[in-house]
Amino acid sequence: MFHPARRAALALVVGLAPGLAPAESVDCVIVPAVIVKLGAPVSGLIDHVHVDQGDVVEPGQLVATLRSDVERTALEVLELQARSQAEIEAQKSRLALSEKRLERVRTMAARSLTPKEELDSAEAETEVIKRELAIAEMRRQVAGLELDRARQQLAQREIHSPIHGVVIDRVLFDGEFLQQDGHVVTIAQIDPLKVEAYLPVSLYRSVSTGDVLAVRPAPPVEGTFEATVDVTDRVFDAASGTFGIRLHLDNPGLDIPAGHRCELDLPVDSN
Repeated sequence: MFHPARRAALALVVGLAPGLAPAESVDCVIVPAVIVKLGAPVSGLIDHVHVDQGDVVEPGQLVATLRSDVERTALEVLELQARSQAEIEAQKSRLALSEKRLERVRTMAARSLTPKEELDSAEAETEVIKRELAIAEMRRQVAGLELDRARQQLAQREIHSPIHGVVIDRVLFDGEFLQQDGHVVTIAQIDPLKVEAYLPVSLYRSVSTGDVLAVRPAPPVEGTFEATVDVTDRVFDAASGTFGIRLHLDNPGLDIPAGHRCELDLPVDSN
């Protein structure tokens, strides 16, 4: 859960060591809940980046688009094909005409006015047209599926934010090429925030998931905020004699910056 480098750095800041007596507060760090590097499932030339560093983005907001002239043209062609009923209507007209002819031939054959071969020919022709109509209907269904695929391919050339957050880095600009494993911007979710702290193992039974603790960010941020413990590390760090905890801190106004030091008030065990 906790990165080893972050654990070591924070343990040095806190000054924890095996056997340290429980304190009323420990140092902590406020970090983003999620950091997302936004790219696309396909590579391509960037048409336009719609956000810049420092912008607040909402879930689903369009962040960047890739050039998609070819995909849009292909989509228009498939939309035309999917909407067209011409082939099906033509086969239906042929079938109706063939069925009328078949009925006449059957009537004549019943009166022995036409040879049986002509009846067989009329029945075969009707059956062939029925199959051709079924093929035409299948082609239209396939065109609909192709249209759905074209829409999905076009959608892959639009990059949307999956979270509510802040753009903390923009690495590509209009006209640059996005590799398939690359990214355009980095977004940090800072509502909610996460608070990470490392406590001496002697306090392991003093803090439990669901506990509400007070968090006091370092200056210049003022105020005391309530955070809820959502993770306690089940693996101790033997070198420092500590274990990590993570807390959930609501930040609806985005007033608390991430990447900031803080102090975490702990319950003191009088025993």
